[in-house]
Amino acid sequence: MAVTIRDVAKRLNLSITTVSRALDGYDDVAEDTRERVRNAAAQMGYAPSHMARQMRRQRADTIGFAISLPPTARDNTNNRAFADPFVLEFIAGLGDEATQCHLDLIVSTATPGMEEETLFRRWVQGRRLDGVVVNRLRKDDWRVAYLTQNRVPFVASGHLQGATFPFIEVDGKSGFKRMVQYLAGKGHARIGYIGGPDGLRLQDDRLAGYRAGLRAAGLSFNKAFLAQGDMTRNGGYAAALQLLALPQRPSAILCVNDMTAIGAMRAARERGLVVGRDIAIAGFDGIADAEHTEPPLTTLNQPAYDIARALVQMLAQMIEDGRRGQSHVPKQVLLQPELILRQSTEGGN
Repeated sequence: MAVTIRDVAKRLNLSITTVSRALDGYDDVAEDTRERVRNAAAQMGYAPSHMARQMRRQRADTIGFAISLPPTARDNTNNRAFADPFVLEFIAGLGDEATQCHLDLIVSTATPGMEEETLFRRWVQGRRLDGVVVNRLRKDDWRVAYLTQNRVPFVASGHLQGATFPFIEVDGKSGFKRMVQYLAGKGHARIGYIGGPDGLRLQDDRLAGYRAGLRAAGLSFNKAFLAQGDMTRNGGYAAALQLLALPQRPSAILCVNDMTAIGAMRAARERGLVVGRDIAIAGFDGIADAEHTEPPLTTLNQPAYDIARALVQMLAQMIEDGRRGQSHVPKQVLLQPELILRQSTEGGN
């Protein structure tokens, strides 16, 4: 027969309430009593019900992370969220730090729109979690407004203008400005850009950095050198074919992320171009695969794993402050990406 909390209380001659609060770590129970209860429970083989504990404490001990999918993702294996090494690295950081903070992590996927809204409402209205990590923010992001309105703690990878919530942002604008200046210094005057979906803040920032880099290098902006992808290999491939079909193609292409760049490299090879000699291609993210492409890919590195862990730490502190009725000062961090030069941009024009 399973040992119950009543059995533990009877052995120690304590009330069930005292034993329950001792096991839950409440500081209104003396430390020596908490230790006696924990030792007795371990010796007797008592395992508290996780669900009952959550109901008593009115907390889920769970945080959520939703991956936004391109509309075509469910129909194409190459476009699925878990095919992106950056996403996997980010989730690994979330999971490892959640464990350290004694939190569970829910990871779900949803396409932007009604599917995503339904997911968030199910999480929040069902009280399934204590906080959320938001990634790839959009302009006028409804998720930020919804979580704020419902007083759900959240942190973000990325920021919005005038943000009052905690975030960690990698400065894509300054990173791409440096990249364009580097390519211009190698003699490239026709530099193209493959971006991501409209509405993403990172797309706005990275495009702004591309244009700022052109100005700093004294190069003219050519709208024909812009193409749009969906941050997947297939999207990068299709967008690169568009740029490479121009009567006067770009001599270098910057890509919104590494997956886009890997797709662009495939397109260049199919057109008979040698990447790093006939055309320069660069990405953003610093995924491990970028070092092993042919040729190795120049990229702007952001430490996805470390950022994810830091975000969970920030969120856990927010949740704890809220439980104690303490005010929380949002921590807002801006990081500079590391420019990693490899053979994909080795040659000049």
